[in-house]
Amino acid sequence: MPELDIEQIKKALPHRYPMLLLDKVTDYEPGVFIRAVKNITVNEPFFQGHFPQRPIMPGVFIIEAMAQASAVLGLLSDEGSRHWDKLYYLVGVDKARFRKTVGPGDQLVVEVKFVTLRRNIWRFSCAAKVNDTLVADADLLTTIADRET
Repeated sequence: MPELDIEQIKKALPHRYPMLLLDKVTDYEPGVFIRAVKNITVNEPFFQGHFPQRPIMPGVFIIEAMAQASAVLGLLSDEGSRHWDKLYYLVGVDKARFRKTVGPGDQLVVEVKFVTLRRNIWRFSCAAKVNDTLVADADLLTTIADRET
């Protein structure tokens, strides 16, 4: 599949700076998996306070990057393709583990696999890597709802 650039990601997600945590999608198969990239720079706003002497990307932001990639995968799937006017909401995080720190200069590669869809609850298996080393993983649950004005 072709890559998705930042403008295509912005069409799928409502997030904007500083909360848009994907720079591009490098590979995907609708309804199966997605691989997305976030380039981590020293200019990330969270580094001002987490931790200025030793900047570390907060784990909640790694989870958020996984959730955003999951939403894009859902929208690209056959089942999700009719929901571009809706939002994916994160409703659960299971088995989250943080194995290594992520800092300025790293390229966070988020890999998401679709697991199941039951009663409007989507389950995804997610992994985040830096230089092919696992830094975090989790199972995420999302649901689709109308965009609120």
